[in-house]
Amino acid sequence: MKRLIPILFLLLTALPVVTACDSGTRRMYMWFDCEDNFLRLSTPDSIRYYLKKLNNLGFTDVVVDVKSIMGETLFKSVYAPYMSEWKGIVREENFDLLAEFIRYSRPLGIKVHASLNVFSGGHNFFDRGIIYKDHATWQSQNYLPNGIVPISSIKTNYNGMLNPALPDVREYEMNIISELVKNYPDLDGIVLDRGRYDGITSDFSTESLQMFEKYAKVTVNQFPEDIYSWVKDNFGNDSIKRGKYFNLWIEWRAHIIYNFFRDVRSEIKKINPKIEFSDYTGSWYPLYYEVGVNWASKEYDASKEYDWATPRYKNFGYAEILDTYMTGLYYYEVTKDEITLANKESLKNHHEAGMGTTREYWYSVEGAAEIAKKVTMGKVPVYGSLYVYQYKDDAVQFKNAVKMAMNKTDGLMLYDIGNIIDQKWWIVLEEAINEIIPKDDNRKK
Repeated sequence: MKRLIPILFLLLTALPVVTACDSGTRRMYMWFDCEDNFLRLSTPDSIRYYLKKLNNLGFTDVVVDVKSIMGETLFKSVYAPYMSEWKGIVREENFDLLAEFIRYSRPLGIKVHASLNVFSGGHNFFDRGIIYKDHATWQSQNYLPNGIVPISSIKTNYNGMLNPALPDVREYEMNIISELVKNYPDLDGIVLDRGRYDGITSDFSTESLQMFEKYAKVTVNQFPEDIYSWVKDNFGNDSIKRGKYFNLWIEWRAHIIYNFFRDVRSEIKKINPKIEFSDYTGSWYPLYYEVGVNWASKEYDASKEYDWATPRYKNFGYAEILDTYMTGLYYYEVTKDEITLANKESLKNHHEAGMGTTREYWYSVEGAAEIAKKVTMGKVPVYGSLYVYQYKDDAVQFKNAVKMAMNKTDGLMLYDIGNIIDQKWWIVLEEAINEIIPKDDNRKK
């Protein structure tokens, strides 16, 4: 890295400086994943280089992961363990990732948002995280065809999620978020990621059952079968048969997440009234109830369209709580017309929580953006978010996706910069942006 410093200095001095947040500029976010970019973000010169490069393209905002899926933080916390090492790469103890981003972003006018993997506590592929150390009792208990098991035992699922309903978990996460906002008064925003349940299979702990019974004012005689049971479909695959309390269970989980988001907003605004509060979720709203989240407006009544929603489900829509919302348009197919032509392998490439493999129109960048705007009802700016790796080796499709996201929503978020670097798509990205926002329009050169 020391040998790279002179080269980086020459590159930096050659890059023109653009003020990113001029009035009228459409906001564009670039995400910096903490694990994939651990080495890349371990020196101030590298951080400064990529900020200048993004500034040159007209990006207005960056999102920096500061709490990994292991529950470890990238800043010094009195509550959580510090992530000083990843895959053999060790950072210096006095290195402050977020402070370096803030320091170098200010002259460029770029806003810095800190993202936290909220209800994540472990990486099951590495047996690493807080659920493997001091907080094993906080991990999600998942109801599978073979019974209820701790999530750390499910080695096909890399994400060791926590149980969001546990008071100790909620207090712990709130303390970390409050600490972050207090320690970085110049931070522009907070983005919650994985502010959800693991999936429809979680959480089936005794504590969750007791809280549900109290909320719903019922006694569950057959648990978990009164919520749902596992049966074989006509093809011999395991599928869910809904029990008599299924819809109430869905409502209760949404209420758990809603209350946490409401409390987070209240807390961080007390500390810093100017800080932006954002959320990042998947865009597949018709299935997103499976992870316990209702990111729609309270004015949108899902029960009029979906058989899993109660009339009270809309009370826990949290679009109005947010300042900005990032919706994951995680589809290779860009237009709705492409869905009818999609091959089976493409449809199977839906790997995030709650996704399926059918051909509804919202399994496209265009369709998903439309449904996100529909259910949020103009209550919060919606930023179309793309998973860059989904377009691996297909620059044309990536370019089309960028343009569609920007045309159909209020802006753009790309996850993440490492994929842009690996694919060498800087020019492709610039071309896509220029076709939507000409350089002589609201981006200075």
